[in-house]
Amino acid sequence: MLDEVRPSEAGAGEAEFEPGEGAHPLFRDSPDSVSFKKLRKRLLRQARETLQTYAMVRPGARWLVGLSGGKDSYTLLALLVDLQWRGLLPVDLLACNLDQGQPNFPKHILPDFLTRHGVPHRIEYRDTYSIVKEKVPEGATTCALCSRLRRGNLYRIAREEGCEALVLGHHLDDSIETFFLNMLHGGKLSAMPAKLLNDEGDLTVLRPLIRSSEEDIARFAEAMRFPIIPCDLCGSQKGLQRSALKTFLADLDRRFPGRKETIGRSLSSVKPSHLLDPALFDFANLHPQRDETP
Repeated sequence: MLDEVRPSEAGAGEAEFEPGEGAHPLFRDSPDSVSFKKLRKRLLRQARETLQTYAMVRPGARWLVGLSGGKDSYTLLALLVDLQWRGLLPVDLLACNLDQGQPNFPKHILPDFLTRHGVPHRIEYRDTYSIVKEKVPEGATTCALCSRLRRGNLYRIAREEGCEALVLGHHLDDSIETFFLNMLHGGKLSAMPAKLLNDEGDLTVLRPLIRSSEEDIARFAEAMRFPIIPCDLCGSQKGLQRSALKTFLADLDRRFPGRKETIGRSLSSVKPSHLLDPALFDFANLHPQRDETP
């Protein structure tokens, strides 16, 4: 545990989130502006609400936090260590980056960042890049295979490290985009859940940022000056379905402000009786109730 003076647990949730002394090392150089403090509080509140709503926390558990080097995973890590430092997240955290062998990947950035800020971590090298390039035809989308290989390795690392959960930085926009992709291209209503049990049943996948907007996360990451590492394998591909959908949703939100938040709320307010799936609602036994009294 870091050599920091912690606030007492009583009232810790109401404590001011002041930068500088008395903060986790990650926040020692954070902005001192009112706008940043409000943004930080909002993201922390949303993360806490998500952790509580979906019963994610088991005191004493060990979590593997996926760190890609993008804005989402940096923000996830910062919020989790902040909550842990304040005594509001009683779990052990292990940050993990999977170096997938992408050309020109800056191997020093994440280890230097994590070591400098006193964050326990593991850096794993697995050349999944070569597998993706070998298996996926030129010009085809690499995301699906890349994601499966990355997830499989992270599951393995979580087991090796005695972790019960893999924690990922997906946010509200990711879940909304997944919902529309599944509906438009898969013919099903499903999104990106906040909490998921893996197929083997021995690990949970947690997404504490699932209620937070990508815009807020981007602003937070920029203000914190995280050393962002772009994804040169799939992030640079053009014409992806998700990219097209992201553009569509951004345009929708510009024309009708607040629509993305409304769509996000709808994902947690479902009425099976007003859909068409007989496996979710007993339509067969739905009959009018008549008064049989003569």
